[in-house]
Amino acid sequence: NGAICIQPCSPSFHGETSFVCEDRKWQMLSDACASLDVQSLFQVRKQFCTDFGLEGKPGHGKPGDGGKHFGAGNHSCQADFACIIPDILSSPAIPGNIADIVELLKKISQLLSENVTRGKMKGYSRIANHILNSSIISNWAFVKDRNAGSILLDSVNLFAGKLLLRNGSESIQEPFIATKGHSLHRNTSGKSFDFSMEFNSTSNITGHVVIPEEELLRLPRASKAISVAFPTLGAVLETNQLDPAFVNGMVLSVSLPEELQNILLTFEKLNKLGQLGAQCVGWHSAERRWDARACEVRAHNVTTVVCVCAHRRRTYRSFSILMSPAAPRSPVLDYITRVGLGLSIFSLVLCLIIEAVVWRHVTKTEITYMRHFCLVNIAASLLVADVLFILAAIVHNTTLNYQLCVAATFFLHFFYLALFFWMFTLGLLILYGLLLIFFKITRSVFLAAAFSIGYGCPLVISVLTVAITEPKNAYLRSGACWLNWYETKALLAFVVPALSIIVVNLIVVVVVVVKTGRSSVGEGCKSQDLSSMIRVSKNVALLTPLLGLTWGFGLATIIDSRSLAFHITFALLNAFQGFFILLFGTLLDRKVIILDYMNIFYTLRNCSL
Repeated sequence: NGAICIQPCSPSFHGETSFVCEDRKWQMLSDACASLDVQSLFQVRKQFCTDFGLEGKPGHGKPGDGGKHFGAGNHSCQADFACIIPDILSSPAIPGNIADIVELLKKISQLLSENVTRGKMKGYSRIANHILNSSIISNWAFVKDRNAGSILLDSVNLFAGKLLLRNGSESIQEPFIATKGHSLHRNTSGKSFDFSMEFNSTSNITGHVVIPEEELLRLPRASKAISVAFPTLGAVLETNQLDPAFVNGMVLSVSLPEELQNILLTFEKLNKLGQLGAQCVGWHSAERRWDARACEVRAHNVTTVVCVCAHRRRTYRSFSILMSPAAPRSPVLDYITRVGLGLSIFSLVLCLIIEAVVWRHVTKTEITYMRHFCLVNIAASLLVADVLFILAAIVHNTTLNYQLCVAATFFLHFFYLALFFWMFTLGLLILYGLLLIFFKITRSVFLAAAFSIGYGCPLVISVLTVAITEPKNAYLRSGACWLNWYETKALLAFVVPALSIIVVNLIVVVVVVVKTGRSSVGEGCKSQDLSSMIRVSKNVALLTPLLGLTWGFGLATIIDSRSLAFHITFALLNAFQGFFILLFGTLLDRKVIILDYMNIFYTLRNCSL
């Protein structure tokens, strides 16, 4: 009565006895009882159970008892569900009712999906249409079962797949769900399904399914194809996705013979903003998520997207397009990334060549040897990471191979971490040179410790990350070969170590400033080791803030994914890291500059001779 909420089917409800249907007490969400027409929906449930031979004894029932009698009741009601449709359509589509109607459609699909006639499909569609209306679609957000949208999609696909075709074709249209079917033959030309449906009160949306002629040649016998279009269901399925990508077209389901593997789908965009990238996806029915491995983009313009999708009856039967604001499309951003990466790779190669040329002359003491050894590994790690970055983009944009994308992401993660851990090794080297004056380590001990930190720690972190997240299919982010953020926060396995090392190295720089500023150190400043340590400190002092600033903007692109300014700044800093290492690690080293000039002079003299 509004003031006090009474659960339906309880003994105190309008004098009725407790009623069980299929061993499930039909209940409402308590927060919706005040606005619910309880009497109407109770009658729907009771009428449905009675007409289909599902009546239970008052107060009790055994699981599966109803299933034994399913189909033994009112056969006229089974033909088109007319006995329950009026009450369902008159009930408000609030969260509690939506959940119950989804459960009702699921039961019908499981137990009454044999010989689906036009009348059955029409009645079924009218029930589904009631909870897919664009005016109430926002109520789905408050349905307790987060998989309700996926359950509805699977139920409709199962039921529609059994549709009987009259005269070789069938078409059943409701405002928010449409079903079409065609007979297929080996010698038939390519078949297509065209949908034009209402999306809201002011606009329509279109979809197009084509079965290519070469696919039809695979058919060993006559068969049929059924397609179902949902203009609003994508918003419901989206609620299960933590990724900011949103469904930007109708959901098209296709039921085909197993011999047919590839189909062509054209989606009209709901949101026609040109800067948003499009991604063709298939709904993974077992894992209940959108999967980019099912499709690839064939063509893309401002209004439509053409997809080629792999039809798998047990996995991928429903398809749509995702639009992701996480990576704004910009020619400026693409240009900066390409030029910056090219300059970075060139700088790193030049850095390694210079280090190889002057190696014998700049590694005469233990400290200088350790410093240049760390710099070489920093440059090598970033060089490999840059090359892998390009390969990962190629893998994602061309081959769309999931295993290759996982491998590229793993090694990309590993070498970017190695860059930071070798920076950390440089920081430890400074502390060793300044604070542990009387403790000397041999070159072999240094190499063992440096490799353990520089490559061992990144390897452990990378292996653990892929081992924990990949079994959940949440290692990769949507739309790129890189670590996932929205589902498993796998990106933290890179961000946390990197930012922690930046903080530690900044503290090391402060220690250096304090230590070298003391008068007691003044007399020793002439020593070669101390001057070498100061040069190492300058490297760390210059490179650490640059790396910190770079990945600080990387975090900003996650927090505000739509900001083009953050993406451009991050791309600039990230792409030019190789140039910074060449400049501050090698070119600004006075000893290296002198040796470079000497080598150039001797090379020119030998050439002239």
